[in-house]
Amino acid sequence: MTTDDDSVLLRREGRAGRITLNRPRALNALTHAMVRRIAGALDAWEHDTAVTTVVLDGAGERGLCAGGDVRAVHDDVRAGGGAAAREFWRDEYRLNARIAAYPKPYVALMDGLVMGGGVGLSAHGGIRVVTERSSVAMPETGIGFAPDVGGTFLLSRAPGELGTHLALTTARMGPGDAVHAGFADHFVPAARLAEFTAALAEADPAEAVRAFAAPAPASGLAAQQAWIDHCYAAGTVEEILGRLTDSGVAEAKEAAEAILGKSPTALKVTLSALRRARLLPGLAGVLEQEYRVMCASLADPDLLEGIRAQVVDKDRRPRWRPAKLEDVTDADVARHFAAAPGGGLGL
Repeated sequence: MTTDDDSVLLRREGRAGRITLNRPRALNALTHAMVRRIAGALDAWEHDTAVTTVVLDGAGERGLCAGGDVRAVHDDVRAGGGAAAREFWRDEYRLNARIAAYPKPYVALMDGLVMGGGVGLSAHGGIRVVTERSSVAMPETGIGFAPDVGGTFLLSRAPGELGTHLALTTARMGPGDAVHAGFADHFVPAARLAEFTAALAEADPAEAVRAFAAPAPASGLAAQQAWIDHCYAAGTVEEILGRLTDSGVAEAKEAAEAILGKSPTALKVTLSALRRARLLPGLAGVLEQEYRVMCASLADPDLLEGIRAQVVDKDRRPRWRPAKLEDVTDADVARHFAAAPGGGLGL
């Protein structure tokens, strides 16, 4: 069994400080202990002149990180009302902000599956690398809550209404899509990833990128920007669904079907969070908003139900409450943006 001490492997390789998420059987799902360990390493290496670059990757063959350990959140809410979940999110979001502002090059190797909390650890870094195996997503509406870890910051700043599409459908981005949407910067073929990583131990990261990066594959989502922008510019989730259904575009109808399976409350809260995030000046303000939303979500029945259906029982048949979009009121949405208990993140 992986312990707290080895759930994140820390080491020096040449001039690089290496962070490896090491829970491969759990697809490197992020725990509170892992967040603290990463934060401690960043603190130590910031002032270590022997470390000039930080490199993040994940153990195993499947991906960097499947997200936060939502089963632990589920168990904490059932047992204690979510106090531990609030502390986890507080430290996690502070770490996301720390990564974005880190004064040394922070290279994230986004190989394989990268979702939720994995996006928070990688997509705020200064150098974000995908491969042909990369699959990037924010899956939160499918498990009863809204995108977090700075996800609404990234999504709200994606081209046109692409971020709204990704958030409401939980669609996965391939490498070209991730670069197009602003979640990644560079494409390195998987066959060259080990060599690229080794170069980071000695070379300047910008030089290593020039030596190993290749043109990213074409983005399938970019080719669909026209109908995405039209349909998702509508003011409500109900109107978005109407436009998708009536568009005559097969992909749009598939998107509508995907949205209809998600939590109605989470969908409406997510749309509001994205629209509000566009008006906030930076990542810190968006993370503060996400923390309020997540704390409020602890009182939603859909949070526990979504995790139960997708992660605990895995029956894939969530019973959302309320079950219909029209039964989610403006007041239901608004309460998610009220001040969080115990204050905010202090960013």
